[in-house]
Amino acid sequence: MFGYIIVNQQEMRFREFDLYRSYYCGFCRELKRMYGMRGQLTLSYDLTFLILLLTSLYEEQTETITGACTCAAHPFGKHPTRINRFSAYAADLNVLLFYYKCEDDWQDEHKLSRRAFGSALKRKAQAAARKYPKKAEVVRSRLEAIHACEQAGSENLDEAAGLFGEILGEIFAFQPDEWEEELRRVGFFLGKFVYLMDAYEDVEQDQRDGNYNPLLPLYETEQFEEACRQILTMMMADCSRAFERLPLLEHTEILRNILYSGVWCRYEQVQKKRNGAAEEQD
Repeated sequence: MFGYIIVNQQEMRFREFDLYRSYYCGFCRELKRMYGMRGQLTLSYDLTFLILLLTSLYEEQTETITGACTCAAHPFGKHPTRINRFSAYAADLNVLLFYYKCEDDWQDEHKLSRRAFGSALKRKAQAAARKYPKKAEVVRSRLEAIHACEQAGSENLDEAAGLFGEILGEIFAFQPDEWEEELRRVGFFLGKFVYLMDAYEDVEQDQRDGNYNPLLPLYETEQFEEACRQILTMMMADCSRAFERLPLLEHTEILRNILYSGVWCRYEQVQKKRNGAAEEQD
């Protein structure tokens, strides 16, 4: 369920993409500083969106380190990084989420690689949980509830997706204040979109392997593609409505690029792959 909350680079100005990457690199740097190389291996683009969102909303002062960073992802040139308290917050929650997801994957599919990596992250995740006990409990309990839904073979699309939405909603609600509810709604509907998008992408593989997927009953109908598109569009429409109610001044073009275009990149990739496979069969 990672790798969906990304930018559409083709629709961004070079300056905006460089700014976005500087926050991503700052996030990577904080993961390494706080949790070492193992923590850094949990890096994904997803929570970079949250860093930018919270930075814009709370008008956070950000440290910019110019030309001081090289890394495995960009080994041939130094590049700027931007770091603030939300970079550290995202690092804590990213490690926590990744740890519990590894545990969940071990229960679901008995993946030894996930069990080994989860065990390696355990102490680091426990440290993050001590900082944010309520958020850690929400992540843990909702993933357990999702596992129960999957074991029961629930065909209710809102059930498991809603539970994952509650996880991202809790992570997005940084603190109890006047913006908590809207941030929670942004995270909730984005989380539902991510869960269902993941199910949409994996539906053929899950059908072949006999794995749980809430979209499988719909997959066997002629309305599958249109229904999925409508469901995903509704999730992002509700997410975007909550987003637009937030008083954001900075990074708005980047944030809108992600919400209105970037999150659909994987969907379009899946569509092209399916259409190509269908043409080959014809």
